[in-house]
Amino acid sequence: MSDQNDLDRHAAKMAKKKAARDKIMATKTDQKGLIIVHTGKGKGKSSAAFGMIFRCIAHRMPSAVVQFIKGGMDCGERDLITEHFSDICQFYTMGEGFTWETQDKARDIEMAKAAWEKAKELIRNPENRMVLLDEINIALRYDYLDVAEVVAFLTTEKPPLTHVVLTGRNAKEEIIEIADLVTEMELVKHPFRSGVKAQQGVEF
Repeated sequence: MSDQNDLDRHAAKMAKKKAARDKIMATKTDQKGLIIVHTGKGKGKSSAAFGMIFRCIAHRMPSAVVQFIKGGMDCGERDLITEHFSDICQFYTMGEGFTWETQDKARDIEMAKAAWEKAKELIRNPENRMVLLDEINIALRYDYLDVAEVVAFLTTEKPPLTHVVLTGRNAKEEIIEIADLVTEMELVKHPFRSGVKAQQGVEF
């Protein structure tokens, strides 16, 4: 009998939660293009963003990716998209690697600015429902781009239904301020600290 009482109490509790949830959801009727930021020291910022790009691809929603920094690195997502989904997702690799790899600040600034020009072109096109600016936060952190210009563009020129995702650690406060959704990845434990290098399928 007590087991049945537990089940009945659980069912009543879940019904109450569902009713409360349905009431909240009934008030959420607006749609808008979001500014989404993935930042923090933890792993998974770009991976999570690519997950959203693949959702767009699955729904046949035109999308685009601009890589600001990681151009010199292998990227499984880039290979998959360019080989199989280039009809629905444009992919532009603009950066040549992290600044400590290129050791050429002037060249890094030039490439970041070129990437930003391409990003603006893609965002302005309302057919693109999502544009991923991969590692743009790194370019902003090193002042390769003017954060005020990026903020002004996103707040005044982004089409109403276009989502823009900005990834990279140390997102500037100005970017966080205008964002609709911000996720900070927290590093708890990483195999690199135990001498394990980046591995295919996990990091790239």
